[in-house]
Amino acid sequence: MTRGSRMSVEVTAGVHASWGAATDRGLRRTLNEDAYLASAPVFVVADGMGGHEAGEVASACAVDVLRARLVGRSATPEAVNAAIVEAHREVQRIEAEPGRAAGTTVSGVVLSAVEGVPYWIVVNLGDSRTYRLSRGALEQISVDHSEVQELIDSGAVTRAEAAHHPRRHVVTRALGATGAVDVDYWLLPVSANDRILVCSDGLTGELPDPFVAETLLAESDPQAAADRLVAEAVRAGGRDNVTVLVVDARALEGADDGSSLTTPRGHDEPDDDTLPRGSRPGSGTREAAR
Repeated sequence: MTRGSRMSVEVTAGVHASWGAATDRGLRRTLNEDAYLASAPVFVVADGMGGHEAGEVASACAVDVLRARLVGRSATPEAVNAAIVEAHREVQRIEAEPGRAAGTTVSGVVLSAVEGVPYWIVVNLGDSRTYRLSRGALEQISVDHSEVQELIDSGAVTRAEAAHHPRRHVVTRALGATGAVDVDYWLLPVSANDRILVCSDGLTGELPDPFVAETLLAESDPQAAADRLVAEAVRAGGRDNVTVLVVDARALEGADDGSSLTTPRGHDEPDDDTLPRGSRPGSGTREAAR
């Protein structure tokens, strides 16, 4: 397992953040095609696709562009979008093996300020996920770009059925896909003691949301929470690479301490590859595996 953490630092508009990160290739993969960026004000996970080393290159490429364009700077929504567009173009340039295409999901948050008010800019493309733990409840902010999510939305399958659906690993959007990038964004006001979880589907494919929420509430230290979630996902089967970032907002200037209800307990303050839609063996379309 690879891990990394950072002590609390002021990021923007009076918001202090602390975070932890962990990643593991799991029990079945020879490579870890996940990559992450946990450096203020950017906290994102990228899960690569493309077969052999192309997925690893794609996720690393996306993270490198976001690092160069956003880390250590005041990140406006416009700057975040420009960085995502550039990352998309760079991933499109990656050469993959014949019949496949390099690509990567990207999901996470960027801490920003709009007219002096701190916000989480939530970014999502693909089936990695971003959650917020608020007042003891875990809410999924991002919406999966996947075939099974479309089936759920249409009422064709239940969430329980989707967990075992043969097309559950097919994504409908990704960085590096043909054409212009189509990203989902949300702008959420930051509350003191917000806890953000960003993860690849190697976590959510192994652990149910209630267990994830209980773990986030039980572990007050963000690095301990990230380590435990990754370890539990591997213990549960580890069928995919798994990456977790846990980001806590602290010491929000002027905030009402009532928001401390968000604080985790004990705190002082077929195969499992992911494919782009349209990819079926023997279909004649380009296939990218993660």
